[in-house]
Amino acid sequence: MMTRTSIDKNGAAILVGFSLLLAFNQVVIKVTNSGIQPVFQAGLRSALAIFPLILWMWWKQIPILPQARNFWPSLLVGALFAGEFVCLYSALDLTTVGRVSILFYSMPIWLAIAAHFLLPGETLSGRRALGLVLAIAGVAWAVFDRDPARTPSIAGDFLALGAAMGWGAIALTVRLSRLSREAPETQLLAQLVISAPILLLVGLGSDAPLRDVNTVSIIGLIFQVLAIAFFGFLLWFKLVAKYSASGVASFSFLSPVFSVILGALLLGETLHFEIMTALGLVAIGLVFINKKA
Repeated sequence: MMTRTSIDKNGAAILVGFSLLLAFNQVVIKVTNSGIQPVFQAGLRSALAIFPLILWMWWKQIPILPQARNFWPSLLVGALFAGEFVCLYSALDLTTVGRVSILFYSMPIWLAIAAHFLLPGETLSGRRALGLVLAIAGVAWAVFDRDPARTPSIAGDFLALGAAMGWGAIALTVRLSRLSREAPETQLLAQLVISAPILLLVGLGSDAPLRDVNTVSIIGLIFQVLAIAFFGFLLWFKLVAKYSASGVASFSFLSPVFSVILGALLLGETLHFEIMTALGLVAIGLVFINKKA
């Protein structure tokens, strides 16, 4: 299938829905944290998602194991995947969905900076550099908002930034290695298989891997396994394969917008001036960063 150079109406609708799905998942993680310790929850998600993915790959006759030469890159992205979700799930346990989403979806900032130095053809144009400045200003605005009335968590903020950088490091590793030649499903399976034991062991090392497990937390975990770790990640890979990467990335600003709105609607988080300003700067910056000259 040839990669399209632009997003058609169907693609745009799917990308909007996908952004909403990712945003809703932030709320689900935070709610599920009340029943299952965050890192242990992430480990369960990775471990349980392995089974439907293997069935899918068997049905589609997709290679399960990466090529031998891709063993070490696979190991690295799996470890980065684990680190990303240690940070993300822990951040959502410490601070609001709105703050976490703004910082987590700053990933294109750090990827663009690294790509400028490491990837050919990814030199920052004036427009993209302006986007970086705006988005970084938004991140800084969020981090330096320490109003005690909003109970900010400096640890939560830096964990969310760590998750963003881990996500960016995965994308960069795939681009710099031959992993990009593996099937998307093979890449995803390697990340799940390697991250699952790491996350489960870290989670088991906490004081209480299981907090107050109830129906809501079980449904939340099932949602993450099927809707995100299996369907969501595969959908993302398919979108990137079908449409231009820059076109798909241009919708990245929607996820933090949706996350802030859903955090307010479903969790009662306050839409105060500081978070809206930070969100606006990051969203506008992401549009410029992903806009090709």
